[in-house]
Amino acid sequence: ARETIGRVAAGSVAEKFLREKYGIEIVAWVSSAGDVESGPIDVDTITRKEVDTSPVRCPDAPAAELMVKRIEKIRDASDSTGGTVSCVCRGIPAGWGEPIFDKLEALLGHAMLSIPATKGFEVGSGFAGTVELGSEHNDAFINHGAGLGTATNNSGGIQGGISNGEPILFKLAFKPPATIGRAQETVDFEGNAVTLAAKGRHDPCVVPRAVPIVEAMAALVLADAALRQEARAATR
Repeated sequence: ARETIGRVAAGSVAEKFLREKYGIEIVAWVSSAGDVESGPIDVDTITRKEVDTSPVRCPDAPAAELMVKRIEKIRDASDSTGGTVSCVCRGIPAGWGEPIFDKLEALLGHAMLSIPATKGFEVGSGFAGTVELGSEHNDAFINHGAGLGTATNNSGGIQGGISNGEPILFKLAFKPPATIGRAQETVDFEGNAVTLAAKGRHDPCVVPRAVPIVEAMAALVLADAALRQEARAATR
């Protein structure tokens, strides 16, 4: 995971470009650690300051306290656990992305699943939306006063592969770190049974460290989408 330092460095530049030119805000947070989940988070107002008030980067204080205790218990047992990171991108103009091969959610998924330890990616309602009816899941367009928007955001700000002007919301699943202090049975290259006992310090849960990486990768994808739009507009 040390290679992600380059992603965060580049992402900070991309994020500054997005913030200064478009007013875009990107905030990620830990939404679960092991079997402990945070309560509802207001994606319209959540800030990095709120996220960073907890060492596990969960803005829900009661849940964060439980996460710390859960991770410490797992660490003391020389084991590890996974979790999820959620991210919201606010202020994205409508029209970014492509309708077929370069759908905006596909580009985000490609970037996010390149982060070490990721095993799942969902946008908007994600897998939960599979049990809803179309009449329940559809995001009806309404007049917000300042322009058109949607009454709900089950699509996570992306429809038909293109941003619709609503906040982009997605979630990532991270697996438990494979390297643990507890001895495990395995085999060597010849197939002989051996015991693997890792030495040194190992993270019992990586999700708190993943938050800035998720934000950086989101910024890089969105900066690319912005530059595509600018290039397209320049040729008209």
